[in-house]
Amino acid sequence: MASKQCLARLQKEYKTLLKEPIPNCFAHPTSNLLEWIFVLEGVEKTPYEGGYYMGKIVFPPQFPFKPPSISMMTPSGRFAVNQQLCMSMTNFHPESWNPMWSIGTILVGLLSFFNEEGVVSTGSIKTTRAEKVALAASSLEYNMRSPVFRKLFPNLVELHAQRQQQQQQQQQQQQQKHHEQKQEKVGKGSHAKATAPHPSSKESQDSQRGTFQGSQGSSLAIAVLVGAVACAVILWQSLS
Repeated sequence: MASKQCLARLQKEYKTLLKEPIPNCFAHPTSNLLEWIFVLEGVEKTPYEGGYYMGKIVFPPQFPFKPPSISMMTPSGRFAVNQQLCMSMTNFHPESWNPMWSIGTILVGLLSFFNEEGVVSTGSIKTTRAEKVALAASSLEYNMRSPVFRKLFPNLVELHAQRQQQQQQQQQQQQQKHHEQKQEKVGKGSHAKATAPHPSSKESQDSQRGTFQGSQGSSLAIAVLVGAVACAVILWQSLS
């Protein structure tokens, strides 16, 4: 059972977060004020750019005198899913916890730790840059499976819908462009066939001309032969 001081502190901090949002961080309590769901937005020019990573903070009833536990719920390639993280501001190190640290302080620290690739601790994992980039691209789609995410972060649900619409438009544009290029190729092929000279037209003309000339030559030869025969007959008659 959380103390009145604990609940009052969490309620006050929630009002502060709503009034003064933290860049790249979103956080809301669930129906249980001791359990919060947060989302970290991937920082630009990092493998996490474009990604949205959901996690959970569980505060002890003795908060702010004892630290909370933190775990990630969205695959990122940086932290394991559903495993408590070892940080100086989590229950792994109660000796280093400062009661003055707020939820905003925790989120800022976690986001900074998120981008420290060389730091390995409990809950951290090693993956390639390509794997992190791929997980960032699919993070919103992954989060949409969670009813809690859809309920607490309607702005990110809307962002997901906008991204899907943009992807569909890009796919339609690419398909239209491909169709137009295909039609253009078909049109050029048909035009080339229509404008090209018939391959047999010149040959046909030459053949007809040759046939005509051949027929003329044959007629002339026959005429010469007939004339020669006639001359031979006349010569024979004169001699006889």
